[in-house]
Amino acid sequence: MTTEATDIAGLSFEEALAELEKIVAGLESGQAPLEQSISMYERGARLKAHCESRLEAARLRVEKIVVGQGGEAKAAEPADFS
Repeated sequence: MTTEATDIAGLSFEEALAELEKIVAGLESGQAPLEQSISMYERGARLKAHCESRLEAARLRVEKIVVGQGGEAKAAEPADFS
């Protein structure tokens, strides 16, 4: 895994989303030179994929919650974020 991929993999959903929002704002401003814009876009695509992966893992975890007869949540299986 590359250093940047490792860096992104270590981000929480909220951290990745915040960085992605900054990248989008930077790209929308049109102020960055072309090469920098391309690099920003590439990182943004990786951050987007990371966020989607985290959301999917959370969705799967919610689906695994075991509900008891009284409607209370009895247990949940841990999410696998790999």
